Amino acid sequence: MSRLEEAFRRFDQANAEDPNTEPVDGRPLPKELVYGQRMSARLAVFAPDASEAVQLAARAQHIRRWEVPRESYPVGRAGYLKWRTDLYKRHGDTAAEIMASVGYDAETIERVRTLLRKRGLKTDPDVQLLEDVICLVFLEHYFHDFAKKHDEEKLVSIVQKTWNKMTERAHAAALRLAYAAEDLAVIQKALVDA
Repeated sequence: MSRLEEAFRRFDQANAEDPNTEPVDGRPLPKELVYGQRMSARLAVFAPDASEAVQLAARAQHIRRWEVPRESYPVGRAGYLKWRTDLYKRHGDTAAEIMASVGYDAETIERVRTLLRKRGLKTDPDVQLLEDVICLVFLEHYFHDFAKKHDEEKLVSIVQKTWNKMTERAHAAALRLAYAAEDLAVIQKALVDA
């Protein structure tokens, strides 16, 4: 087993402890385990030549996220931003510990931390690639259920914000995804109103 495969195995092992589940093919699986594997799968299709650091960051994107629930932070935008910033650091620390245990060097570990903090979005091609994959995974796997919980105005705004984070290449990939008719209608409205 390669060092990358062993890191993936350990990331998956950590995420398999998630008590929250998501149905996949009729069976409940740990939510963050599913998310990490979806990130890797989308990255492999979207950018099969991605660097090892990007591959590691994609798989560790939400590592052990359930340990810091959103509800443990104040309501509102400031609370949300603080929660998200703290998660970036926590994900980086957890990934770093696992990567060190399988023999990754300090430079690669620090690169993965930078990617997980999303430092350099729009200027660092690897950070942008990771963000593109995050957005594509959201649109492909999570937008439909998210849309059921929010009104159209909020959804249009979310789609526009998501779209603004993505490259033109990711836009093209997003438009090729299969959407439920009602979700596609919201996405199209968001793009027209942008």
